[in-house]
Amino acid sequence: MSEPASPSVGRPLSAGAIALMLMLCLTWGFNQIAVKLVLPDVPPMLQATIRSMGALPVLFIVGTLRGVKFFERDGTWKPGLFAGLMFGVEFVLIYQGIRFTSASRAVVFLYTAPFFVALGSYQLLGERLSGTQWLGLAVSFAGVALAIGVPQPNVDSQMLLGDLMIVGGASLWAATTMVAKATRLRFAAPEKALGYQVATSVPILGLAAYLFGETITHTPSPLSIGLMVFQAVWVVGTTFTLWFALVKAYSASKLSAFTFITPLFGVVGSYFIMHDNLSLTFGAAALLVIAGLFLVNRPSPVVQPSRDALLNVTKT
Repeated sequence: MSEPASPSVGRPLSAGAIALMLMLCLTWGFNQIAVKLVLPDVPPMLQATIRSMGALPVLFIVGTLRGVKFFERDGTWKPGLFAGLMFGVEFVLIYQGIRFTSASRAVVFLYTAPFFVALGSYQLLGERLSGTQWLGLAVSFAGVALAIGVPQPNVDSQMLLGDLMIVGGASLWAATTMVAKATRLRFAAPEKALGYQVATSVPILGLAAYLFGETITHTPSPLSIGLMVFQAVWVVGTTFTLWFALVKAYSASKLSAFTFITPLFGVVGSYFIMHDNLSLTFGAAALLVIAGLFLVNRPSPVVQPSRDALLNVTKT
């Protein structure tokens, strides 16, 4: 008898899951602003290292209170370490790619991740996207591109290298999601699954900070310290855990489609916090994203199995 499909395949997102994803996207959109505000005091690779180090005790405390057995032998350490390796390299590529390419291009290329997730879900998890859902992904991506702005036409080899690094980070983000769905890691508690990644990323990010010669030259301001705590405790320790819990329960491709909203929240946050100007283009972009998400999450018609199919099931 063949293996049953994952219960999350094709499972529609509940109202609670949608609200939670909106909250996560809002947090992740503001996180980019937080990173920028801390940069004058703490370089990017050191930020990422400190963030992972600070998130570890949060994960351990929350998991312990929930009865998670972090050190139980359950066959998850191999996929966990593999996911952690990708998690660490992902942030190295993203942060270093931003050095070479523009911020607008970086955001657009980073949010190609849902396309990689959709492809991976199709190949590895048996999830099927209809033509309408693929159109929804394309429309949402068009909305993000419109909100960020049309990239500059003058692109040199250095900028192309940065673009490729960002796309590489996006593909690793998607690959981590696939590992969480397609291996025994899906049976681990979210705190343990994320703990593998955060713990493994610390030496990777720390080594990258050393190789790039990053140092903290002065005492960070109270605002920078507070934002670093926000990144470690809330962003990594809490929202990433919630993300992996959702990934285990719902369609990975449909969840990833919601990440298109993140840069839109980032644009709004930049307007209120950094006083960036917003144009009417943002309104049109928001409508495109909402329309795309509607298409992606539209309930699929239920197909009744034929008599022959039912007979085949009874024979397996």
